[in-house]
Amino acid sequence: MRRVAVWLCLWLSGALWAQEVSQSGLELKAARPMVSQPERARHAMVASVHELATEVGLEILRRGGNAVDAAVAMGFALAVVHPEAGNLGGGGYILIRMADGRTQAIDYRETAPAAARPGMFQNPLEARVGYKASAVPGTVDGLEKAHRLFGSKPWREVLEPARRLAERGFPASQRMGLILPLQAPVMKRFPETARIFLHGGEQPLKQGEVVRQPDLAATIGRIARRGGREFYEGETARRIAADMEAHGGTITCEDLKGYQAREVEPLRGTYRGHTLLTVPPSAAGGVVLVEMLNILEQFPMRLGMEGSSQLRHLMIEAMKRAYRDRVLHLADPAFHEVPLERLAGKAYAAELARGIRLDRATPSKELEAGQAEGLSHGGLEARQAEGLSHGAESEETTHYSVVDAAGNLVTNTYTLNGFYGSQVIPAGTGVLLNDIMSAFTTRAVSPNGIAPRKRPLSSMGPAIILRPDGSPWVAFGSPGALTISNTLFNITVNLIDFKMSLRDAIEFPRIHHGYQPDRVDAEPGALVFDVAEKLRALGHTLNPVTRSQGDVHAVAIEEGGEWRLGWSDGRRGGRAMGY
Repeated sequence: MRRVAVWLCLWLSGALWAQEVSQSGLELKAARPMVSQPERARHAMVASVHELATEVGLEILRRGGNAVDAAVAMGFALAVVHPEAGNLGGGGYILIRMADGRTQAIDYRETAPAAARPGMFQNPLEARVGYKASAVPGTVDGLEKAHRLFGSKPWREVLEPARRLAERGFPASQRMGLILPLQAPVMKRFPETARIFLHGGEQPLKQGEVVRQPDLAATIGRIARRGGREFYEGETARRIAADMEAHGGTITCEDLKGYQAREVEPLRGTYRGHTLLTVPPSAAGGVVLVEMLNILEQFPMRLGMEGSSQLRHLMIEAMKRAYRDRVLHLADPAFHEVPLERLAGKAYAAELARGIRLDRATPSKELEAGQAEGLSHGGLEARQAEGLSHGAESEETTHYSVVDAAGNLVTNTYTLNGFYGSQVIPAGTGVLLNDIMSAFTTRAVSPNGIAPRKRPLSSMGPAIILRPDGSPWVAFGSPGALTISNTLFNITVNLIDFKMSLRDAIEFPRIHHGYQPDRVDAEPGALVFDVAEKLRALGHTLNPVTRSQGDVHAVAIEEGGEWRLGWSDGRRGGRAMGY
């Protein structure tokens, strides 16, 4: 009967995962995961959180645009149809790998205004809502730089689908209908925002109602005609600055004019012969991912270990160590020296791996000892006691990925931070502004403390995996704030070590450990009963959660290059489509 109960438990979890179950001293092996296929297409593939944005990307590709053209078009389209996170008034990171081998990362994270100072938020709510919560947006400049470097279609043509969606309108999604009632009590304070999303008062849009944004359409039209710098130096900039001044905000015309996205070399790592490309700081997500993979690489893996207590234990131990280093070392490199080569190096990972015991968990407190090296901004324990390990980074981000017929790959993560950002739309712009000032920590003692023109540390980490022969394979990324690196970690291991299909690798339940608090957050089905009991016996504290972890949108090139693959995470919805 117990054997039957174990198999029933596994079946109810949604898949027959390989778990180790003890019965009278015998080890029973569950079957390998059933293979479910991702979307497939001959020429190109696009994946995003919103079907209309996915369709925009495909429209550009069908008309002869490349993956970068499609990605730029989708970034503008998501600002229209997915305003909780898609944006022109926020920031993020784009990673490009062209078919000829050229690679480029662009850091278009927002920057603090010149007037920003430590201690500027005596009321913490001001860092979340309203005019002071916003840093200088980077999205328009970042997307224009990507297009200038690699785009093939005219800028105006690439932006036209988004302008058209804003002008003509689109039906409010189910997600919009669910989230806006939660936002309404705060959003109603801002007339421009309430006019678009609350019928001008307190009544949120319902699913299916047409959302029209004429001011946003006009702004996109100006940017399309005059170029991206219009947002920073033209009529749009003047309207943003004037509304800021009228309401006690800190962003000025000079702040906008001075903004520049950074073109940076991608961070490279390897895992069991595969090359990983990701983005360097001010993004933390890729650095933490590379460090965790380097640690796990010190331990052999074999098919059948997926979901097992042995694998989960090793992953958790790698997570603790890498997230500790995130606290210690990562920040905007223009303001803080980041030991990037060491953190992403194999030698350091081997050193960390030697401290992992297979028979017990390492308490996070033990990892604090002997970590004074590089702590020019104060000790780790003191920093965490003051709540300075990271700012209030929100999970309401979004990601999308594109592959075209030539094999060019683009993967982009960007955000307003919280749902609908600061809730502010400056008059006459239609542009929702971010609340990214809350992602800074509150005191200057932290590497991530507020300073003028500084980028707050981000957990975002769009990534591309190359096969051992150097050919492009997968482009992916996720929202989820501090969970982002671990979401990508789970998926990378599923793809490389356990040969899962793209769809299975994404849908497989995930775990997260962020160093502090010292606990394992586990999605439903991630830790079946016997695995959970073994992890507890090793000393891990488990925290089953009902919420989803991340929202991955990925594309891939099948081995041999004949087919394009794609999958949009079932956790929040979305659509992968190709032709």
